[in-house]
Amino acid sequence: MGRKARYDKEQFIGGALKILAERGPAGVTMNAVAEETGAPIGSVYHRFVSRDVLMAELWFQVVESFQRGFLIALEQGDGLEAALHTPRWVREHPKEGRVLLLHRRDDFSRGEWPDDIKAHAVSLAAELRKGIRSFVRKKFGRMSKRAMDRTVFVLVDAPHAAVRRYLESDEVPPDIVDELIRETYYAVYKEDL
Repeated sequence: MGRKARYDKEQFIGGALKILAERGPAGVTMNAVAEETGAPIGSVYHRFVSRDVLMAELWFQVVESFQRGFLIALEQGDGLEAALHTPRWVREHPKEGRVLLLHRRDDFSRGEWPDDIKAHAVSLAAELRKGIRSFVRKKFGRMSKRAMDRTVFVLVDAPHAAVRRYLESDEVPPDIVDELIRETYYAVYKEDL
């Protein structure tokens, strides 16, 4: 029987997140992660073949955490709660919120990424698309491009744009962001309410 690994992926991802919050993306090096976690550099490379793969895994972990709450609100049929999930989650997870700015899902589905990274990106996108499509069917009773476009705008695009400038400035989104998202939601869906 093999011995239990002393260091696991989660420790390295947590170390990378801490470094990212303190020093920014450029500060996250394999050596810095090894120092932060007290692990030998070889242990870091054993879990992640490169810094890029480590940063991708960190991004995926953050996106999954964010997306879980968003999808729960959609499953419950509460579009407004889904839209408000973005600023609320960012307030509760400011370090993680900044990680969301580093990539887009599409970054990982093409290029020279390992197959498991590409597959993870495709899986997350499919899960999100499925949740939004299900919500659109419940809300409108059918699927249409117009309904889908409106829903993506009000639940995804507007909330992300609303918090982005605060994240870029390393600020917590103020409460007025929620108010503006709420007003946008009601303006877009006014004839459907």
